[in-house]
Amino acid sequence: MLRITRAANGEAVFRLSGRMDAGSVAELERLFSAETRGRPIVLDLKDLTLVDREAVIFLAKCDGDVQIKNCPPYIREWIRRERLERESDESSEK
Repeated sequence: MLRITRAANGEAVFRLSGRMDAGSVAELERLFSAETRGRPIVLDLKDLTLVDREAVIFLAKCDGDVQIKNCPPYIREWIRRERLERESDESSEK
């Protein structure tokens, strides 16, 4: 189960706790789209304990638009690998 806590201080901060899976991705996308345009979005992953591949793919896609803080090292490495794989797939399609 994933717990999402929202705070605001000039930016929208979503603190994630627990396990993040494909169902969580849909909820985060809904929350992001409800935010005011121009307000920076921050994901605080300090208390995130487990992710699945769909969650990592989502984090890799939104990492440029959303600031990710306190990301556990294994998740950061997995995001890096997903990005490299996606870039490799895109370059082979050309």
